[in-house]
Amino acid sequence: MNKRTIALTKEQFEEIITTMKAGSTLFRPNEWIATALVLEANLGLRISDILKLRLRDIIKDGNRYRLEITEQKTGKQRVFTVPLVIQQYIENYCLRNQIKSDDVIFPYSERAVQKHLAVICDYLGYSGISTHSFRKYYASEIYKNNGYDIALVQRLLQHSSASVTQRYIGIESARIERAIEQHTDLL
Repeated sequence: MNKRTIALTKEQFEEIITTMKAGSTLFRPNEWIATALVLEANLGLRISDILKLRLRDIIKDGNRYRLEITEQKTGKQRVFTVPLVIQQYIENYCLRNQIKSDDVIFPYSERAVQKHLAVICDYLGYSGISTHSFRKYYASEIYKNNGYDIALVQRLLQHSSASVTQRYIGIESARIERAIEQHTDLL
């Protein structure tokens, strides 16, 4: 993992995805890559695992959907609920693009995704962003939206310790900066 890869802000996430879907005179629109990155930002999976997904991997389990994968990087088994809105998003995408249940949803290499994302970020003037920024965005949003529960994010990302997760989403440096800024004792 590149330590200089930043977590996206919500605004950056939305602008990158919108621009990628729309295209410009410098690059073609690419809904496939945009959708893969949306899934990374909403499921917290690495891009390598997103690119292996098939529609059949998302299984109806009672009144919910679940995804069971073996993470490519770690070899760890991961089972989790896929929110209904994300399952429908994936299913609608597959229907629009005539992707069958057994087909790989995104027939791209990691390198192709990185290259296209780099073109978009260069066009928008962003630096320090890679596909991994979308996973970091997921982690940061889960952290902020769940009472700053670092243990929850650690479990979701399957990190070995809370300190690894803190470094991963840059909490420690942000906390230090905030503490320095808030401490003023002028006479």
